Amino acid sequence: MERHLCIHGHFYQPPRENPGLEAIELQDSAYPYHDWNERITDECYAPNARSRMLDSEGHIARIANNYSRISFNFGPTLLSWLEVHATDTYTAILEADRHAQERFSGHGSAIAQGYNHMIHPLANDRDRHTQVAWGIRDFEHRFGRRPEGMWLPETAMDLASLDALAEQGIRFTIAAPRQAKQVRPPGGEWLDVSDSRIDPTRPYVQHLPSGRSIVIFFYDGPISQAVAFERLLNNGETFALRLMGGFNDRKDGAQLMHIATDGETYGHHHRHGEMALAFALEHIELQEGVRLTNYGEFLESHPAEWEVEIFEQSSWSCVHGVERWRSDCGCYSGMWPDSHQRWRGPLRDSLDWLRDSVAPLFEKRGAEVFRDPWAAREDYVDIVLDRSPETVASFLAKHARQELSESDQILAWNLLELQRHAMLMYTSCGWFFDEISGIENVQVLRYASRVVQIVQQVFGVDLEPGFLEQLEKAPSNDPRYGNGKEVYRRCVQPSRVDLGKVGAHYAVSTLFGMIDREDEETSVYCYTVRSLDRQERESGQARLLVGRATITSNVTGESEDQSYGFLHLGDHNLTGGVRRFEGESKYQKMVSETVQAFERVDFAQTIRLFDQHFGTAYSLKSLFTDAQREILDRVVESALGDAEHAFSGLYERYAPLMRFITDTGAPLPSAFRMTADFVLNTTLKATIQQSDLDAERLRRLLDEVSMQDVQLDVKGLGFAYEKLLVRMIRPLAKDQIDLSALRSLDVALDLVRSLPFEVDLRPIQNTYYEYCTRHGDVSKRFADIDDDASRGALIAHLRSIGQRLAVRVK
Repeated sequence: MERHLCIHGHFYQPPRENPGLEAIELQDSAYPYHDWNERITDECYAPNARSRMLDSEGHIARIANNYSRISFNFGPTLLSWLEVHATDTYTAILEADRHAQERFSGHGSAIAQGYNHMIHPLANDRDRHTQVAWGIRDFEHRFGRRPEGMWLPETAMDLASLDALAEQGIRFTIAAPRQAKQVRPPGGEWLDVSDSRIDPTRPYVQHLPSGRSIVIFFYDGPISQAVAFERLLNNGETFALRLMGGFNDRKDGAQLMHIATDGETYGHHHRHGEMALAFALEHIELQEGVRLTNYGEFLESHPAEWEVEIFEQSSWSCVHGVERWRSDCGCYSGMWPDSHQRWRGPLRDSLDWLRDSVAPLFEKRGAEVFRDPWAAREDYVDIVLDRSPETVASFLAKHARQELSESDQILAWNLLELQRHAMLMYTSCGWFFDEISGIENVQVLRYASRVVQIVQQVFGVDLEPGFLEQLEKAPSNDPRYGNGKEVYRRCVQPSRVDLGKVGAHYAVSTLFGMIDREDEETSVYCYTVRSLDRQERESGQARLLVGRATITSNVTGESEDQSYGFLHLGDHNLTGGVRRFEGESKYQKMVSETVQAFERVDFAQTIRLFDQHFGTAYSLKSLFTDAQREILDRVVESALGDAEHAFSGLYERYAPLMRFITDTGAPLPSAFRMTADFVLNTTLKATIQQSDLDAERLRRLLDEVSMQDVQLDVKGLGFAYEKLLVRMIRPLAKDQIDLSALRSLDVALDLVRSLPFEVDLRPIQNTYYEYCTRHGDVSKRFADIDDDASRGALIAHLRSIGQRLAVRVK
């Protein structure tokens, strides 16, 4: 009996970018991280690229790349984020696929995914085809090969969805056991396998009405369920044994034992799940008679012989088929207890109405610039992946009806962006959870808003009233909103981006010193800003900035020459405006009048002049979230300093009394508790963030925390200490060995054991392990150092650091 084992991870996050900025703005719910992509990368994607293998004493003996030994798919929109923001992890994922090809007979372990996680059975034919094409093209761009398989989002499938895969050369996909209706052995009769009774240890072929066919692997349901929801990852050996128990010892021939779960299970949903996975993979590889494999390799040596018929419009995460993405089917996440999801149907109807309203407009206007607008849309993914002049020229040579003027090119890119966002607005997470005002739901509405915005700009047609009329039918569980229309009005419209907002962001960022005044050209998210003129004045705390700049979108090429003026009177008191440049004389008049009024210290007149010249007023509330938060931090810095001084004075005066109260067992009065919490949290973080760690001061503060029973910001402090250690070990990564630096790092790591908050040591362990791997035996290093005492001290500290990091050192 041949026994083969495969673990598949579906790694995916919904796109979170502001559609007008092509960037993720600050997400407070991900604290202490900037956003959820960053947080989940730190908890899952990065650890799986460097997973710890422990020896019998609990020391790190080896660090492994889990991706090279499993089957996996990554969502294209997630990979695009990782490529920019987590380059090391992104590179490790691509390298893992290359290593897998060496391990698995030329078959890489990565498979493709439908582009932006649209539910394919609920898509129209055109969108479904493009989602597959874009998923394949994105995969080829990153992994440098053609994908053999493709993950259908939520494994949602029907015959049309499967045919779209087969038509474009996809050999296989993966499904849940309950999606199989009946199977037939070669030359045999159909057997009912509903209710998840299918044998998951073999591949099956689904014949399609078109005459094409595709192979489906139905994963082991009970074991996959145990991994995801039953804490099977609490112990790597238990995990391995459960996987091995999935084989049928009474069955002859080759068997493929395989499971599939969300990849985030390994580290994000289950802490240290990546270590359990690494242990299980290692354990299984050491067993006789079992071979790790992936789907492509297994299918090559064991072609599918049995036939299958699926349940159409079925999925892995909704027992009602695909109703979770269009109706109040009863499936929900439990985040809103006793909530309804009656908003799901109206939300989908609203987006369908918008898509179908846009399609004929796109088709008619697109025919003016493209030979075939829909063919151009299908190839537009090449531009999304690479906006270089060479790729643009190649695309236009293939699709443009004639040589396009600059204005025609802007039209072309706007039309294609219209279609890109019309697909992004169907990202499945917009329906998965419980409430239409949730972050995922708002995100799909932001994509819809971008569609509405482009239609208004390109066609002069306002679809928003009709769209809002549709959204009003979607009831919210949250009484603050009432329905989808109000969610859109309050959560979506304020985040919409136009060139005026970009100009205001640039001007205010310049005013607050966040943009280098010496740079004539600078990037503001997906825009390039070229400064043409700038004049600044100061009077006490008040500052005036007036100027002129050209704002150009790097996505659509549209550009606007703008004039701007802003007045900052201190604190949060900021006002000003931006307008399209209307000629040199009007611009100079604005500059002259506002500068003269400011120099007379007539700030009221300056504001009135801004109203006259610009009309629409901008304030700090108008800025993009990250810049707004950074400026607010600067604005409140002095006020916080006053507060810290006041609280520190109170704490110093009453600390002995607080200790006495605590010692008696009496509850600390709320005013005292608030004072102690504020002072000690603030002082601890400031001490940790210093360039040189004052270990003695930190110890004294920790003693004080222990005596006062302070409520610590454990997430923020742990995150700050991790960053401190990363800074301290950085010289080691560059082979810059310094005895003083090593001694300080040794002390800082020694303190970790006594900290009342947890510190993630994985980044520091990675750096230390890689250093040791590069240089081998510690005792043989530093032979070029003549001073025996210095050499001995270096070796001793390196060994001590290894012990504190639980890394096995030779």
